[in-house]
Amino acid sequence: MDSAENRKGAAIEVRDLCRSFGRQRVLDGVDLDCPRAQITTIVGPSGCGKTVLLKHINLLLRPDSGRIMVDGTDVTRLGGRALDGVREKFGMLFQANALFDSMSVFENVAFPLVEKTRLSRGEIADRVHETLGAVGLQGMERKYPSELSGGMQKRAALARALVRRPRILMLDEPTTGLDPARTGSIHALVRSTQERFGLSVVMVSHDVPAVFEISDRVAFMHQGKIRLYGRPEEVRGAGDEVFDRFLAGRASGDESELSAAG
Repeated sequence: MDSAENRKGAAIEVRDLCRSFGRQRVLDGVDLDCPRAQITTIVGPSGCGKTVLLKHINLLLRPDSGRIMVDGTDVTRLGGRALDGVREKFGMLFQANALFDSMSVFENVAFPLVEKTRLSRGEIADRVHETLGAVGLQGMERKYPSELSGGMQKRAALARALVRRPRILMLDEPTTGLDPARTGSIHALVRSTQERFGLSVVMVSHDVPAVFEISDRVAFMHQGKIRLYGRPEEVRGAGDEVFDRFLAGRASGDESELSAAG
């Protein structure tokens, strides 16, 4: 992990997190710091536990043991309204976008405000228009998901994740299915959105090494643990054989050897 100074500024701290499914240990003592108002990206081979870790940080799963601290509060010990209160801090962009096909872009983005707040219709409309503008979808309010490109669907899903003004944004493979040009556009949008709203971002990504360009911290996960952690240049320069093999495999489009090991 990083220095004590960095931990002091952590929005999320994960300590010795363990989780098994049946006989399979998926998380095997994970330690991770996610600094406040920065982008922390989790990378690693398929099956190493990245998405399972994200679901624990996002409070969708409970660990077998270990701690998750959000703004200094151990959320693994919370339940009921206290846990719901912490969840209010999170926005989530799912890998498959999870947009409602029968709703317009406006209705999709407004949905969390309609369901979870007491804002007036006018206040909701203002918030939706502002958020769509922030992700470059102004004028698309009446479109339906099926009428949008893959990249625009990602932007709509991001707007829905942002509309309640979370403090922490979770992204699960935000560029899945996009071509390199749209991938670069979404990466740039993640960075500009993080800076505009002052968000603490935790992202799982397969876009290595391209995603390093927008990441403040990179965590390399292997066999259920965080094997490397630091600034992108520190991780890339660590001289770790397992990470270097992973990076080479991603560059060639083949990470099968490392996946089998992880």
